[in-house]
Amino acid sequence: MLRFKNTYNSFATAIKQKDFNRLLSQGIRLVKLAVILLGLGLHSSCQAQNEISVGANQTESYLPQLSNKKIAVVANQTSVIFHKNISKPYTHLVDSLLSEKISILKVFSPEHGFRGKADAAEHVANGIDKKTGLPIISLYGKNKKPTQEQLSNIDLVVFDIQDVGARFYTYISTMHYVMEACAENDIPVMVLDRPNPNGHYVDGPTLKTEHKSFVGMHPVPLVYGMTIGEYAQMINGEKWLKNKLKCDLTVIPLKNYTHQTEYNLPIRPSPNLPNAKSINLYPSLGFFEGTPINAGRGTEFQFQRYGSSKFPNTLFAYFPKANFGSKYPKDQNKKCYGYDLSKTQKLSKVDISFLINAYKHYPDKKAFFGKTFTIHAGNTLLQRQLENRSGVREIENSWKKDLETFKQIRKKYLLYP
Repeated sequence: MLRFKNTYNSFATAIKQKDFNRLLSQGIRLVKLAVILLGLGLHSSCQAQNEISVGANQTESYLPQLSNKKIAVVANQTSVIFHKNISKPYTHLVDSLLSEKISILKVFSPEHGFRGKADAAEHVANGIDKKTGLPIISLYGKNKKPTQEQLSNIDLVVFDIQDVGARFYTYISTMHYVMEACAENDIPVMVLDRPNPNGHYVDGPTLKTEHKSFVGMHPVPLVYGMTIGEYAQMINGEKWLKNKLKCDLTVIPLKNYTHQTEYNLPIRPSPNLPNAKSINLYPSLGFFEGTPINAGRGTEFQFQRYGSSKFPNTLFAYFPKANFGSKYPKDQNKKCYGYDLSKTQKLSKVDISFLINAYKHYPDKKAFFGKTFTIHAGNTLLQRQLENRSGVREIENSWKKDLETFKQIRKKYLLYP
């Protein structure tokens, strides 16, 4: 813009001095600059038009299907409709639907609760939403699946939760149980799709069905490279619901999205995933949930570092303390030694070297594997590989056959290139 202003001033001076040669030269430059600025404007406009638009924003596609029906919503703090308003960038889906006179009777909430403030694995109680007065029914704890009574007066269930694309992140398990309960009670489910910030790759160990749990319910790799809408279609198509039931499913798709599109979540999906770096590292560091190793909980760098008070004291040091999202972090108030990963490059694979390295440094090998390590890994092989001191390449090669098999299954349910 300064360049344009300077050229314009030269043009005006040439007019005053009646210097016609310079007048012609500056006039041509003005035209060229105007064309460039117009091009930049068009480019910015095209960029704006190509921004990802989440399923919740496609109101014209789903509001007519909700009209005159009794609705239940499965939601948390990420369930929002975005606006191009700096002062109010988004509104919660529940608030938006109520403003459209949609009859919402209740809200089902997943792990971490409706407002997303509970610790991982912390009990989330039923309650009443202070803002709307709607009853909130927790789907975490003993009641992971909506009961027939809880669905008795519902015509349609809307599921809208931001996933991060890792098998042990429990929102896909919640979706499974919602689909299953609705299939048993002949209630349709509508999934409002959202991008997968780890949707650009498929990797990691595949879960073996004998190790099925709420931390992993399906025979999929640790990172499956699908949006939550695509994943819902796979649950249905592969007949993974109880008794091979099929849910009456509608997916409201994203606009302007591909699996290679970079997407930074504007709202943290859970208390200990504060930013894009933590979300990208989460599949690789999530194994530590089943070990005594601290993965940054109790710091401001959750899932961006790992360490232990028992590691060599020559390493990077930090102190885990009780904080938002982690009331009782591992090695609380102890000096931990470990590795800072906050400056690492973006991963496009599961980096198993972190786990290998932690096992190497931890002095008490028998105490390294906790009760939940196998369900996080999805098999018993990974523990044996670590105990046998297998290297990165050997472990990665053991995943390949299952990954190729899964990719063929995955291909059938993709909505986006």
